[in-house]
Parts: sequence; C-alpha cells; structure tokens
Amino acid sequence: MEITSATNAAQPAGAATTGASQTLGENDFLKLLTAQMQAQDPLNPMDSANFAAQLAQFSSVEQLTNINTKLTNLAASQASLQNTMASDLIGKKVTVAGNTATLNGQAVMPYTLPSDASSVAVSVYDANGTLVRTAVLGQKAAGNNSYTWDGKDQSGNTLPAGQYGFAISAADGSGQAIAATTLTSGTVTGISFNNNVTSLTLDNMMQVQLGDVHEISGGA
Repeated sequence: MEITSATNAAQPAGAATTGASQTLGENDFLKLLTAQMQAQDPLNPMDSANFAAQLAQFSSVEQLTNINTKLTNLAASQASLQNTMASDLIGKKVTVAGNTATLNGQAVMPYTLPSDASSVAVSVYDANGTLVRTAVLGQKAAGNNSYTWDGKDQSGNTLPAGQYGFAISAADGSGQAIAATTLTSGTVTGISFNNNVTSLTLDNMMQVQLGDVHEISGGA
C-alpha cells in the first residue's frame, strides 16, 4: 500500500494514466458488468433491483453514444452542404452588413429601415474619413432601400473611383431617431474554410462569413 501511495503521489494531480482511456464507453461498461456478475458470490447473488438499475445505466450509455454519433454525422453533413452552397456563390453578387461602397462612375449604397421614416439623409466619406457629400433623401418606407451616388462631392466635382464609406441617419414623424442598418455589395471571388467557418472573399477585398449574407442577387 505504501509503494502504491508513493507512486501516485509522484504523478501530477489531474494527470492521465499512461495508455489508459479516461472515458468509459458502452463496451467498457458491459465488460465491467460481466466481470461483476462472474465475481459475485453464488450464495449471495447481486440484488435484482441493483442489477436492473445497472442495466438501465448501460442502456442510457448506449443511447447517448448513438445520439452523439448521429449528431456528429449530422454536423458533418451540414458542413459539407454549406461548403457546396458556398462554392456555388463564386461569381455571384451578394449583399452583407457593411458601410462601404465602390465608386466606379456611380456607387449604390443599400440600407434597411426597421420602420417608416419621415426623413432620411446619407453622408459619404472618402478613404481618409473626410465628409465629401451629404444628401437628403426624404421619406422612406420600412425595409430595404438604397441610395445611388453619382460620384460627385458637395461642390459638384467628380471624385476618383475607389472605396467610400457612408452613414444613414433617419427619424420618424416625431423626430425620434431610427436605427438604420447599412449594407454593402460585392461579387464573390473566393471561398475559404477555417475552423468550420465558411468565409467569402469579395471583389472589394472584403471577407465576410457565409451566415452574414443578406441577399444573393445573381451573377456579377
């Protein structure tokens, strides 16, 4: 007993036993139950209620193992299906949450409103964060909306092509602010899979997760 205690004391707390699994599966449980039955005293056999309880435990372990296997297979199937769907998006135009737009002659700046707005305004910023244009859009209904910018600043000068940021301010009839959600669009040029997360690379160099896509509008 002293030798055993010394050996265990030398082993760090929480360390796993070398070569031994720390998890009992249904086969291990069945072996233990069989060994217990073989070692029982024939003149004093195991209590029937205790035996039934152990059988119920074995049944529960088996059911949990089967459920875990099915869930693992389902997750793998869903991941495979998601990857296939993502691959089909190559060359498609998607809309995701964001506040940038690409100016190439003109730029479309989509946004959504949770309720009707009596006044909506858009502010456009260049790559340095400088305000270059504001526009009053008037009344807008709840749902999907967009502003098409002609690429000109507040003085009517045509600005160079590139990425611009934008913000939407909105208010209802009583002047209370309405939180608008700005969106951005781009064409999917690549797919990446990391840690079970599917990401899309857009032509504007943005990278977004598949679950963040609001709309797929077809080809480029």
